[in-house]
Amino acid sequence: MPIRITGMNSGLDTESIITALTSTKKTKWDTAVSDQKKLTWKQDKWKELNKKVVSFYNGALSSMRFSTAYTKKTTTVSNTSAATVVTGDGAMDSAQDLDIKSLAKSAYLTGKEVKVGEGADATKATKSTTMEQLGITSGTLSFKVGKAPADGAEDNRETLSVDVAAGDSIDTVLSKLRNAKTASGQSLNFNYDENNGRFFVSSKEAGADNSFDLVESEAMTALGLAKKEDGSNYIAGENAKIILNGETFESNSNTFEINGLTITANQVADDITMTTKQDTSGIMDNIKNLVKEYNDLVKELATVYNADAAKKYKMLTDDEKDAMSDKEVEAWEDKIKTGLLAKDDTVGTLRTAMRDIMNSSIDVKLKDGTTQKMSLASFGISTGSYFGTEENEREVLHIDGDKDDTTTSGNTDLLSGFISSDPQMVQDFFSTLAKNLYGKLSDLMKGTEYSSSFTIYEDKLMASQYSAYNTKISTAQKAYEAAQDKYYKQFSKMETALAKVNSASGSLSSFFGGGSG
Repeated sequence: MPIRITGMNSGLDTESIITALTSTKKTKWDTAVSDQKKLTWKQDKWKELNKKVVSFYNGALSSMRFSTAYTKKTTTVSNTSAATVVTGDGAMDSAQDLDIKSLAKSAYLTGKEVKVGEGADATKATKSTTMEQLGITSGTLSFKVGKAPADGAEDNRETLSVDVAAGDSIDTVLSKLRNAKTASGQSLNFNYDENNGRFFVSSKEAGADNSFDLVESEAMTALGLAKKEDGSNYIAGENAKIILNGETFESNSNTFEINGLTITANQVADDITMTTKQDTSGIMDNIKNLVKEYNDLVKELATVYNADAAKKYKMLTDDEKDAMSDKEVEAWEDKIKTGLLAKDDTVGTLRTAMRDIMNSSIDVKLKDGTTQKMSLASFGISTGSYFGTEENEREVLHIDGDKDDTTTSGNTDLLSGFISSDPQMVQDFFSTLAKNLYGKLSDLMKGTEYSSSFTIYEDKLMASQYSAYNTKISTAQKAYEAAQDKYYKQFSKMETALAKVNSASGSLSSFFGGGSG
């Protein structure tokens, strides 16, 4: 902006005059800037609200459309120390008898003590002890991996083996063993305990199929990798075995997956009873969760819809902000932001659509085979009294008998009664209700020329409007600055002309003054 010096000759406050002459154009520019800023606030408000709608859409509402939200079952075990059970979706209502005959074990060998030297001078071998010190110049350590063959049967197990040399230390041999694999990639666990001077070997997993045997050799004997005559230092791999309803099942782990139940055996025990039945509390919890998420959303929609309209509060100009404190400016702008969606048609349409679905009646089949129209009110789910409820909570639903809702906790619990007596009918009603509302929201959030998918407001249109404001602001600014330049030039010409007049007048006065002297 050039520095302008005006009014020198005329004595006029040309700055104020030009400001007044261009005020209309300045107002037009300020209004465009303010309107764009208000649009930005409105976009932010919509994004926040849209996020809440989509969260409800993808949350409880989505899951409640499917039977898995209702067919929750639980299994109780008479001896919880002996077995634990996880109940899957496909489990059947039943009372079953369980005996746990054995637990799965991993094959495990405790090696004999490895010593260096003879007699009383012998000492425990350390990891630095070499094969040569143990009397081995070369050799092979081999293990048969897998389930031992039946007597007389051919041994087709794979072999895990490593070669050792005189200069290899026990630590080197240990490293070789840990890295060794059979042709198919099987391996074993190995460790050497210096404190006890012994090797320890175990299978990677439990079960008879994961056992191993030793292949005798001089090197194996020198390293204590041998079984005692009675085999007491070796535990063979063993399968877990249970008898369920008279039928035997085996597993290489202590976990069995049978007909929708995941049974984990913890200890050997007999005469265990497992009872599987419908988890009615789970159904109630899911319905309460759906109602809660619905209530949170309708309260938010009512709050923004019923707010004081933003148009009651005009946007502040820079001069007005300068005359106010920061807190006063923030409070004023918050009033505008709060009311940006007041009585908004899109919010109103959404509220009406949700309310209509939740108030609708649905045909359901009762357990006696008859069909009946049911509504949320039939289950004791309804809104509070209109005049006795705060404006923004008039669409909030309450469940009669819900101990967590002080409004209706003292009423008769109809919903629990229906869940206990006819859970299938309850499932059919609420899954249909959820599907209907989900479908309605899907329609309202479809992508259009003016809005993106999963968006309830015209975000594309608003983005276009924001860009249009850029042009409008630029045009208004240029018009204002051009008007200012025009008036400054005109006043400048006037000042120049007055300067000339004043100069000529001064010369004439000087002339006449000189003549009289």
